[in-house]
Order: sequence, then structure tokens, then C-alpha cells
Amino acid sequence: MKQYTDRERKARPGKKKHTGRIVAGILLALAVLAMVLPFVGSILIYESNFNRRFETDESARRYVEDYEGLNVEECTFASDRGQKLAGYLYSKGSDGKKGLLVFAHGFGGGGHNSYLELLYYFASNDYLVFTYDATGNDKSEGTSVRGLPQGVIDLDYALRYVESREEWKDLPLVLLGHSWGAYSICSVLEFHPDVRAVASCSGFDSSLDMIEAEGRKLAGDGISLLLPFLSFYERIKFGAYADSSSMTGFAGSKARVMAIHSMDDTIVPPRYGFEKYVSAYREDERFTFVRFEDRGHNHIFHTGEPEERCLDEALLGAIKEFFDESL
Repeated sequence: MKQYTDRERKARPGKKKHTGRIVAGILLALAVLAMVLPFVGSILIYESNFNRRFETDESARRYVEDYEGLNVEECTFASDRGQKLAGYLYSKGSDGKKGLLVFAHGFGGGGHNSYLELLYYFASNDYLVFTYDATGNDKSEGTSVRGLPQGVIDLDYALRYVESREEWKDLPLVLLGHSWGAYSICSVLEFHPDVRAVASCSGFDSSLDMIEAEGRKLAGDGISLLLPFLSFYERIKFGAYADSSSMTGFAGSKARVMAIHSMDDTIVPPRYGFEKYVSAYREDERFTFVRFEDRGHNHIFHTGEPEERCLDEALLGAIKEFFDESL
């Protein structure tokens, strides 16, 4: 058996303490990496989806001169970081307008232009129609769209601009939006109590809902592990706007709501918006629900086969009547 001197006996406990510190340091480093790597990965995933601009494809582009009697007044207004957004006021016919309809466009196809046929319908039915290209889209400034909460921010600033225009101050205000725009018009309600009514078409409740919906297509249930990191990053990037949601907007407003959705929508599955709204508000007289079975996402306003689709004037008439009754 090995014999230790007094000096060796005194030194051995110190070596054990030193080894323990090394192990603790390694464990701490691993714990930090376990937090940092998913966060960094989440940032890369987020920015790969949102750090880009979108332009309206020529095949989808519409021109004002193709719509008889349609007038447009172009303007600019500033959004949250001083970026200039392109605004458009569409009108047709008489000066006696029922109200001011503000439209918010969807994500990924550029700005408002591809919806011009829809806007023409409401301009032709005695509404002034104000719309805009969101940050990073078409004629608006911005190197990228930044993220889904930016839609709520841009609409908030658009409504501030609208409310500052003296000639529009007496017009009742209604909102119409598709997809990203539908999320934006519902979420912004908590900031603008004067809005009389909104028509949400193919919308979703929150930004994280859409991130989860898209993430599940690629990573299955694994996306759930990244959602807290994605949420944290969005909070850093957008502040309180990151918490914006349609349900929060409904709760903070007295506006009437029409929610329209197709059950075969794979881009915004109904469970991320429409089904939530029905579950919470089916007995509330403020809410009207319109359900389709086979219109998908991008053709919620249309009827007929793909090669011969045309605007569903019955649906647009129902939206118009809903707005008329809300004024």
C-alpha cells in the first residue's frame, strides 16, 4: 500500500476541489451552449424568412386605367423607424361617401396592387378606400418586411395618418384585410377604438401561430422547442407589438367583426385563427362567421375553377352590407 507524506495528504483535497471546479465549468458551458445555440438558430431561421423585400409579380399586377372611373391619390407617410410607406386613396363617383375603408394586404406577394379589383368594388359602392404598401413591399421603403408584427405597426401608423387628415375626420372607419392583413386589422383594434367594423379574410391570431404552422411543415413537433426562442427574439425586435394578436384586439374593442375562412386553407389552417374565434365568440352578436370549404387561401374572394375565377360579388356584397350596417 502506498504511503503519503503529510504534504501529499494536504495537497490531495485541493486537487479534488480543482477538478470539481473544472467539471462545474464544463457543465455551465454546456448549459450556456444549450441556451445560446437554439437562440442563434432561431434568429437565423427567423431572418431567413423575413429579411427580404417583396415585389408584386408582373403576372399579378393591376393598373388603375383598367378600372373605369377609378381615381387614385398617392401619398407617403412615416412608419415606426421613419421609413416612408406608399399610401393610396381610391375613389369613384360622387363626393357623398359612406365611410373610409382601410385595406391591409397579405404577405409575400408584394404590396396592395394585386387586390385592386377588390378595392375597385368598394370604391364603386360609395366608399373611400385607403391602402398602402407595407414596409419592404413594392413602393414602400425598407430593406425587408422584418416580421409579421411589422404589419400591425404599419397599420397602426397608417391609421394615425388617416386620423390626422382633416378632410376624413368625420367619415366612419372600417377595416378589411387578407391573411397578414387580416391579422393586422384585428390586432390593431386595441389601439384604435374608433374603428366601427373589420372584415378578416383568411386571417390568423398571432405571429407565433403562423411561425408554428409553417414550422410544423418542416420540423413537425420539433418546432415547439424553438418557439420560446423565436418569441423572445420577436420581443427584442418589436417590443410590445410582438404580443399583438387578433384575440387581444377583439377583447379591447367594441368593433363588429366578420371572420371569413376556407376550411381547406393550408397556408393559414383554420385552427390558427377562425376556429379560435368561433370557439370564443360564437354567441357574441358582434361577430359574423362565413365559412367556405374549397377556396384555399389565395382565392377566398373568388369563385369558379382556377382558369376562370372571378370575384365573388355575393361575398363582397355581404361584406359591404356588414360594413353599411356598422356605420
